[in-house]
Amino acid sequence: MSAPAALQARDLGWATRGLRATSIVERVSLEVRPGEMLGLIGPNGSGKSTVLRLLSGILVPTQGEVLLDGQPLRALPRRALARQLAFVSQMADTQDAIDVWDAVELGRTPWLSALQPLSAEDGRIVRAALAAVGLEHKQRSAWSTLSGGERQRVHIARALAQQPRVLLLDEPTNHLDIHQQLSLMQLVRGLPITKVVALHDLNQALACDRLAVMCAGRLVAQGIPREILTPALLHDVFRVQAAELVDPQDGALVLRFKPLDSSFP
Repeated sequence: MSAPAALQARDLGWATRGLRATSIVERVSLEVRPGEMLGLIGPNGSGKSTVLRLLSGILVPTQGEVLLDGQPLRALPRRALARQLAFVSQMADTQDAIDVWDAVELGRTPWLSALQPLSAEDGRIVRAALAAVGLEHKQRSAWSTLSGGERQRVHIARALAQQPRVLLLDEPTNHLDIHQQLSLMQLVRGLPITKVVALHDLNQALACDRLAVMCAGRLVAQGIPREILTPALLHDVFRVQAAELVDPQDGALVLRFKPLDSSFP
């Protein structure tokens, strides 16, 4: 008998409330396999961020349910959930006067009690998380002095300090320069845990194990990248022409894009 999916969405939906209720996500069903990296892609406004918030438990679905290791998310206490799943949002910020170490240390909160201070092992985990994102030299820098890219890396370090089995990331390479983007995606791919990553860069998406494609609030395709990112899908969903190129150095597939009102030479 096969193991349950690490994370599963069943007929998931979410709508705004009130007199003018609007459906944002409808009937999304997907499974994330243990240890894999699932890329969640789609144009702006397609529902990617909403799906991630539903999968994390931040939003409560108005339809369907989310399962973590076969258990309904709604049945898990918040502390138990935080020990298993971490979420890094796209624009998280704080006005608190804290430094980098303090921000990453917050990732240990689900593992502590009110009477239990941080141990030497907790400190080791925080240092390892900072090292993983290349910010150990900034550990005593004030949050207010950090660039947008540095703040994003601190949030990822905080999630790593949580030691989750499932990591959800919403556009993690936003605000990062190209070196940081490549390093971060290499780090995320190498984590021995289950990952769901919302991405805009479709060439980065090629490195995922599988992709789930959102369009207008619905899941329209799932599968391995080279089967999913076809010229027809890229035309219909992303409104671009696409050509596949092969890097002569290592044989890697690279996608080249042009708007629909253009033609390839």
